[in-house]
Amino acid sequence: MSLPRHIAIIMDGNGRWAKKRLLPRAAGHRAGLKRMISLTEHVFERGIGYCTLFALSAENLARPQEELSAIYELFRAYFTGQIPVLREKGIALRVIGDLSLLPADVAALIEENTKKTEGGTRGNLTVAIGYGGRQDILSACNRAVREGREVTAETFGSMLSTGGMPELDLLIRTGKEKRISNFLLYEAAYAELYFSEKLFPDFTARDLDRAIGEYEQRERRYGKV
Repeated sequence: MSLPRHIAIIMDGNGRWAKKRLLPRAAGHRAGLKRMISLTEHVFERGIGYCTLFALSAENLARPQEELSAIYELFRAYFTGQIPVLREKGIALRVIGDLSLLPADVAALIEENTKKTEGGTRGNLTVAIGYGGRQDILSACNRAVREGREVTAETFGSMLSTGGMPELDLLIRTGKEKRISNFLLYEAAYAELYFSEKLFPDFTARDLDRAIGEYEQRERRYGKV
């Protein structure tokens, strides 16, 4: 099988990574952000056009406020400092999820700065924040009802927040858990799944290459013989 066009990563294990080192959970999230930046660079260096990352689920917003505040600070840093880098490298950045769940200044910063990367042609990076797969499906259904549209398998995908992206080929989850946790439920219907025992801050470019290599060895039959 050829190189995947679209991969997604559930970046799990930041808090447990910090706990193992007797560090606050915020330290794990900082380490996770550094790993996220290096891995996405590697993805696009490999020639993969689309990468979608699960950064913060809608359910994660029930976590302690101290942890959420640390995460929001990382968002402020990322969506400020990384924008010029992404623009220079030709990477278009997109955020999916319910930004109204975030502090107003964080939501405004994300909306304003992602626009600055529009037109990037080398790669497409999507970050899911305040996102839930079920919520996205329900939102698309309600939109179809409001517009009086009868959806088909071909048109429904375009109504999701991931509309316009190619089919998801490979879904990777770090952190030992073997579930997809309400991430890209519709899009992952025929994706190849890869689960890593490593906590996300320890998941290196070599580990990513191993996941891609395993994907390339699999045969995707889509129910056919």
